[in-house]
Amino acid sequence: MSADQMTALAMTGATTIVAAMATSAWQTTRAATARLFSRGGHDLPAIEAQLDGDADIVAEDDDTDGARQDLVGPWRRRLTALLREHPEVEAELRALVGEARRELAPAQQNWSQHITAHQGLAAGTMGDRSSVTIHYHSAPEHQPPASPPPPQHRHQDREPHLRPAPRTTPGETW
Repeated sequence: MSADQMTALAMTGATTIVAAMATSAWQTTRAATARLFSRGGHDLPAIEAQLDGDADIVAEDDDTDGARQDLVGPWRRRLTALLREHPEVEAELRALVGEARRELAPAQQNWSQHITAHQGLAAGTMGDRSSVTIHYHSAPEHQPPASPPPPQHRHQDREPHLRPAPRTTPGETW
């Protein structure tokens, strides 16, 4: 599996796991995720505790979508590390994603993803059949800012006869 494919699968797995939290699909997804990580040598009770704690965050937060977005990154990193160290779990992760998607209600299968570029690199994926899109951007060479245009005075371009009359104070005459 290429690095791009690994990144895509990890992101898909992370969004799926997090989307299942606090839904009817959670128990199945939780069990499959815990098994997946335990096959990778991780401590099963520790993984279950992490899953339960994250699911509690989603369930208790007033902004469940925001809580889910916050959790996708850490789960993507965990899955990337797992796939890097144990590439043999790829098929099991793909099966986990498929099963969770079948159990999620259609409204829970819609995710939004916000991608933040860092040092000219942005990568993103959405869904199990999507590919990673990587955008490289280099900043333009530093150019000094253009000097601001000279300030314009309100009456500068008016004809002298169109200028407003000077203000006078009470009792003052011309």
